[in-house]
Order: sequence, then structure tokens, then C-alpha cells
Amino acid sequence: MPIEKIYDVVVAGELNVDIILNHINQFPAMGKEVLAQQMTITLGSSSAIFASNLSVLGTKVAFAGTLARDHFGEHILDSLTSKGVHTRHIVFTNEKSTGATIALSFQEDRAMVTYPGAMSLFSLKDIGDELLSQAGHLHVSSIFLSTGLKKDVHKLFQKAKSFGLTTSLDPQWDPDERWDIDFETLLPHVDVFIPNENELRAMTGKQDIGEAVARMKGYANILIVKSGREGAFLYNGDESIHQPAYLNEEVVDSIGAGDSFGAGFVHKFIQGKDLKECLEFGALIGAISTTRAGGTTAFQDLATVKAIASSSFNYTM
Repeated sequence: MPIEKIYDVVVAGELNVDIILNHINQFPAMGKEVLAQQMTITLGSSSAIFASNLSVLGTKVAFAGTLARDHFGEHILDSLTSKGVHTRHIVFTNEKSTGATIALSFQEDRAMVTYPGAMSLFSLKDIGDELLSQAGHLHVSSIFLSTGLKKDVHKLFQKAKSFGLTTSLDPQWDPDERWDIDFETLLPHVDVFIPNENELRAMTGKQDIGEAVARMKGYANILIVKSGREGAFLYNGDESIHQPAYLNEEVVDSIGAGDSFGAGFVHKFIQGKDLKECLEFGALIGAISTTRAGGTTAFQDLATVKAIASSSFNYTM
């Protein structure tokens, strides 16, 4: 008898808070100090931002990750729960504190320092077969921060496909810049691969973006390259689509915009919508993220998202 699919998407990955310093007039130099005019402490991590915003859009989301039972851990758990994310598959540890990222947001760019903490302990054994069997789609973000999971990421995606799930991966930056994942072996098990331009260049060793795309297309299924204000480019076999960005002339910060893009894309993808519609909706949700500080504050609820889409981007959801 088939197991009931309780969740549309299971997200497996890192959990931390973001301490965001906005409105700084320049990045600090060694031995010097600059001032920020605004500080926000909010739900952080690519995986959590993706999960939280995807849930607000109306998708049933479960999260698998690791936290400590400390102030930041409780804040993350409360934030996810308040947005409707199912958190009973999150495991707790006493070995390390909950992770945190300090983000310096300058115009449309940012610099970040992350303490991995508990997220480094998360591994394949923390993702049960029962959870995978109850979901329709697996998404993984920031695999290079989940060091305990990284070594078995091939096994995770192979297992997900064996359970009949569709899959997506947003790799994010490798802080060690080793890019030591065998993407040629991994990506055949990933339905949607979502790096940005800089990540794609780094992981392929090709500075020319056309050459980087050509190399990755050799073993990726659907490849989406996020390109900031230039929008996003999708490659699927011989098909290619360019989605212009929804430009926000009053960007608060760009933290979580790429994660929100992924949430918008996957929200439509698991509904079976055509790739052009998925890409357009991803661009919209990414742009909505830039209208508020942090990756999730623009996504208080679906009514807020719809209002921002209409007022800022003339888009009716």
C-alpha cells in the first residue's frame, strides 16, 4: 500500500540566525570601524529562508536539520513554526551552540561571517526513510555549510529519487573554495540545480559564463543560473529561457533573495507548471524579498506577499 504523501517538500540543510547590519556607508577595513544605521536579528540560513517563504506561499513543508536548545535555537524553531513549517524532524544537540551569521549589507551586495555550530553536526542519518517516503520533493541548500551531510549528499539524492521524489539543489558558496563535490556524479539525481553566476564559475573553473554553462549542462538536468539584476537563465537540454529581473529601485537588502527565488520556482515546479511560468514566479518572489530587511520579513503571510507583488511590481497573484 503506497505511503501517504504528507509533505509537498522536505528541506534538508543548515539552520542559523542572521544578525544583519544595514545602511553602512562602506565595508570595514582591518583595524577600522564603521557604523550601521539598522540592525535586524531574524531567521537565517539559505535552507530555512527557502522553507519559510515556500510555506507562506501555500506549500506543505517539512524541515530536517540540527539545532541546540539555546536562545537562537528557540528563535529559529518559533520562526519556522509560525510560518507553518513542520519542525518535528529537526534534531537537537548539546555538543555545539546554534549557528549564527553576521551579515554586512551594503547597497545590493553583502559580506558575511558564519559560525556553523550545530549545523555542522547534521548528517544523512538525521534524515529518515520515513520522512522521505512522506514527501514529494527534496530541496537542499548551502551544502558546503552542512559539512556532516556533504560527504553523503550523493547518497541522499539517490535515495530521494529511489523514493520517487523530484529534487532541487541550491549549492551556495563554498567558504573553503574547494568545491569538493563530484557534481558530475551528483547532478543526474538533481532535477533542478540553482547556482548563481559566481558559484558556477568557481565550481567549473571557467571564468567565461558561457563556458561554465556549457560544462555544467553536460551533466545537469534543469540548470538555472541566478544573475542578480540581469535576471535568471534556465537551460534544459536544447531549451533556454531568460527571465528578466523584477527590479526594485528601493532595495532594503538582497539577503535571501536567491533563496526566495528558489522557493518561488519550486512552488510552481511541484505543481507541474511549465518552466517559463516557474522561472517568472521565482523572479517575482526573489524581488519581493528585497523590499524588507532579511530573507523572510517580506513574507509575514500570503496576504502581505500578494500586496507587495501588486504595489511594488504590478503583479497580481
